[in-house]
Amino acid sequence: MGLGSVGVGALIGAGALVEAQAFVLRRIEAAVLPSGSAPLKVLHISDIHLTPRQHEKLAFLRGVAALEPDLVVSTGDHLSSALAMPQLFDVLAPLLARPGAFVFGSNDFEGPHFRMPTAYLWANSTPRAPTADKAIPADKVRDHFVTAGWVDLDDARARLEIAGHIIELRGTGDAHVNQDHYGQVAGPADPQADLSLGVTHAPYRRVLDAMADDGVALILAGHTHGGQVCLPGGRPIVTNADIGPEYAKGLSTWTHEGHSSVLHVSAGLGSSPYAPYRLFCRPEATLLTLVSAPPKRAA
Repeated sequence: MGLGSVGVGALIGAGALVEAQAFVLRRIEAAVLPSGSAPLKVLHISDIHLTPRQHEKLAFLRGVAALEPDLVVSTGDHLSSALAMPQLFDVLAPLLARPGAFVFGSNDFEGPHFRMPTAYLWANSTPRAPTADKAIPADKVRDHFVTAGWVDLDDARARLEIAGHIIELRGTGDAHVNQDHYGQVAGPADPQADLSLGVTHAPYRRVLDAMADDGVALILAGHTHGGQVCLPGGRPIVTNADIGPEYAKGLSTWTHEGHSSVLHVSAGLGSSPYAPYRLFCRPEATLLTLVSAPPKRAA
């Protein structure tokens, strides 16, 4: 006797709940450094969406700290509940002791609201008016990160020297809620820097285009959850931004009017507590090993 559509649906649903706890570390190489440069290890974390008692997620993050990256970059949405803030600070302490940079997503200011879980299958989320009952003390999170030594890149630029590399950084606020102000960080990449690095939470075209046009070599983003609910093989159904599914997770090349940047979008570590599942899209952190780009051929 067959399972029937209800039984198959139940199995898929159970699998999706299990997959949401099946954390994985991706290891990717990106050729973005000048010729002859020593490799640089960058840990990209995103969309932790921490709530109390998420023990498997906390254990995974503690393990990631043992990688000892040269640079840590977080692309936002650290919390889904203000009650989890002490746990966030505790689990990130080893990473906060390393050079780092961050931007915020909308859920760093306000916890998620209920929406139909199946909404991921047909539409991108839309911004909504904030409510006091969901407020998250973003200033406390920001102050904690900055005091530890991480650089705040929300509509800001910075310059770091790490492991012998000079890195120019620029970032924006969350484009998904129209808090990106790229004009505040716009301008050509610094030719004296070994790497120009762009950081943003939501990978919207207007931000990616502007960074590519300015010569930013590597762009890091999150927000999409990699699609969260994907087709077999991992192809996203929706991206929750205005990019195509081929850019929703992993490494790709973003090109605009003849200018190109390497783009890495993290599928992230969490999800809304109202949609605590993943399908063909495991939660992740990524260790990017940056290496020398191949020399350009003469015309």
